[in-house]
Amino acid sequence: MKLELRQITKVFGPLVANDSIDLVVQPGEIHALLGENGAGKSTLMNVLYGLYRPDGGQILIDDEPVHFSGPGDAVAAGIGMVHQHFMLVPVFTVAESVALGYEPTGALGIIDTERAAAKVRELSDRFGFDIDPDATIEDLSVGAQQRVEIIKALSRDAEILILDEPTAVLTPQETDELLQIMRELKGQGRSIILITHKLREVKAVADRITVIRRGTVVGTARPDASESELASAMVGRAVDLGVTKEAAHIGEASFVVRDLTVLDSLGRAVVDDVSLTVHAGEIVAVAGVQGNGQTELAEAILGLREVSAGQITLDGTNLAGASVKDRLRAGIGFVPEDRSTDGMIATFSIAENMILDVYDRPPFASGMSMKPSVVGDNAEKLREEFDVRVTSVRDPISTLSGGNQQKVILAREMSRSLRLLVASQPTRGLDVGSIEFVHSRVVAERDEGVPVLIISTELDEVYGLADRIVVMYRGRIVGIVDPDTPRSVLGLMMAGVPHDEAVAQAGVAQEES
Repeated sequence: MKLELRQITKVFGPLVANDSIDLVVQPGEIHALLGENGAGKSTLMNVLYGLYRPDGGQILIDDEPVHFSGPGDAVAAGIGMVHQHFMLVPVFTVAESVALGYEPTGALGIIDTERAAAKVRELSDRFGFDIDPDATIEDLSVGAQQRVEIIKALSRDAEILILDEPTAVLTPQETDELLQIMRELKGQGRSIILITHKLREVKAVADRITVIRRGTVVGTARPDASESELASAMVGRAVDLGVTKEAAHIGEASFVVRDLTVLDSLGRAVVDDVSLTVHAGEIVAVAGVQGNGQTELAEAILGLREVSAGQITLDGTNLAGASVKDRLRAGIGFVPEDRSTDGMIATFSIAENMILDVYDRPPFASGMSMKPSVVGDNAEKLREEFDVRVTSVRDPISTLSGGNQQKVILAREMSRSLRLLVASQPTRGLDVGSIEFVHSRVVAERDEGVPVLIISTELDEVYGLADRIVVMYRGRIVGIVDPDTPRSVLGLMMAGVPHDEAVAQAGVAQEES
């Protein structure tokens, strides 16, 4: 089935998310949509899937114009979509989740669960998915849940499958399995549109690549294009994709976590007896699939989450009982995972957001009064130093792009004298140019002797920044390894396999291949 998008335009108020985009996907082709976050990739696919109505342009299937008033029309036309955030019901079985909304019924209108399960088995066997139709969704790994989403789309006879950032929450092994599944689907004659910003995966699986920047198509490429060429097309300038840093000069054990346990609202241990140490002048990166306790660990360090047991010490001082404000005043810099919710106040100006930690202290305040001129001068200085692209520092921070918002948060945290930097997902949602800048600033803090704890689900970031890597799985530390550890070993550890066993398994896999 051939798909063609002609001059697709989608506007949200003053924002032109898609500006006259043309795209052709041939039958049996894996076509990658590459672009930085906010470039318009997902918006374009939401138009194709009937979630948004285009403000201009045409969708054609096999050269015939089609009009979708909702996802049901797109599904009926042979288009399926696997969203970045899965649309599965945790307490349902696989068969129930796949059949939801399209339930097969018997003569009396009763749902035929056996028929639903048989459909799952047939598709699972045909594509080698290894999925039990009677398994409960919440008991499946993230990778298996993604395969269920693909089965759900295929069960509706999808000839064109849209995958939106499909590897965002997968281990390296699960990513390799998904890429192989994509190749098998292609071999069956199905077309795949892969939305991503990960260059390595694009080059591994795509037949053609369309690059989108700021809502427009800026070029097409073949997978033999270099990563540097693709990155430059995404951003519009040359980008250094590596992390440049000298060998670490390790100092004293400045930051120590001992036997830390954090419980969730149901009393379950989401951080389970965790111990780690970060030395002065060292970057320790916490690796793991999202949802394995990393977020709760970072929040406990800052005092945002109550600690059930264990100790957190900074330069020998126990932080137990210290408020968030006290911890910030003690010299902890914190770059939160969700900048919109935890890192800024959207209605405040850029200048005000740059002093949220110190707004009531000299030189920004005297008694009960703030000094607007000093706040403005500080913002202008940091704007230049951190290359924040703004019209005016008096504008609300909500007017900035995600990358520039992140630079404001970094500027605020790093302009203080730090004794510890905790950065959780520091480059999430950023383009490769902003990532390059953030990494350079993190390394600069390390080189100033600051202990740095990075929490990231991006393996390239972990390998590039880390002097040591801590691997977490289901709230526990599986192992602590050096950054020369092979990806295959690290991936197995991220799935809960202990280090020595992971080394053995990776070695067997390499011999077999």
